Amino acid sequence: MAAETIERIIQTTLSPPPAGRTRWTTRLLGKKFDLANRSISRILRANGLKPHLVRTYKVSRDPEFAAKVSDIVGLYLNPPENAIVLSVDEKTQIQALERTQLPLPLRQGRAARHTHDYKRHGVLDLYAALNVATGEVAHECTDSHTAADFLDFMQLVARLNPRRELHVVLDNSSTHSTPNKAWLAKNPRIRFHYTPTSASWLNQVEGFFGILAKQSLRATDFPNKKALRAHLASYIAAWNQDPTPFIWTKPAAAIIRSHRRMLDRISVPVH
Repeated sequence: MAAETIERIIQTTLSPPPAGRTRWTTRLLGKKFDLANRSISRILRANGLKPHLVRTYKVSRDPEFAAKVSDIVGLYLNPPENAIVLSVDEKTQIQALERTQLPLPLRQGRAARHTHDYKRHGVLDLYAALNVATGEVAHECTDSHTAADFLDFMQLVARLNPRRELHVVLDNSSTHSTPNKAWLAKNPRIRFHYTPTSASWLNQVEGFFGILAKQSLRATDFPNKKALRAHLASYIAAWNQDPTPFIWTKPAAAIIRSHRRMLDRISVPVH
């Protein structure tokens, strides 16, 4: 196939699709260029084009982005001496779901199966504090998600780590900031470090929540909230027997440069 034709197919794929369509498909391109769908697919694969895939993104507009990133990454890469760095957040609205029929277990040659419908037995909120150095997790489950619940959890964290300077990484949720000024004034050994807005990926406990969802919560039945609470406690107890810390490697300067490039890119309208 002529290089000119291939280039026209590439440029067409990168251009807006026909009116009423969300994207170009191999069939649409095949009709336009009078080629077989298979030929179009080979050209797209060879040039790394995947119009059928779309990923979401969110770029922080926080005016203090650079300062906050430098602060938090500095805690990860060069933690203060004789201090503990904790990554804290909550996984909200964890549902206690029970399938309407018994699941069918894994068999040779057949995957485990469960029904698509379920009964709801309420929700729990899981508060967690990840020790960045050791990977150990302290947790508490609550029936609500309020500023008072968060403060209760932070008091638990303080009791679990007595007489140590604590640096706590957390996001800008209103429940994290509303009640804390007076409490922090009484506990000067504890300092809060807030992530930039729309940058929860800087908070390492989010990695733990992702692992928890895959290994512990997905496709599991809970007849009530008590069973869900016990299930979460068992998983975290097992995790803490052999905890896995997350090793942060990317320097703050590289993150800030990448962020500036993205801001420049999205500030230019695409036609």
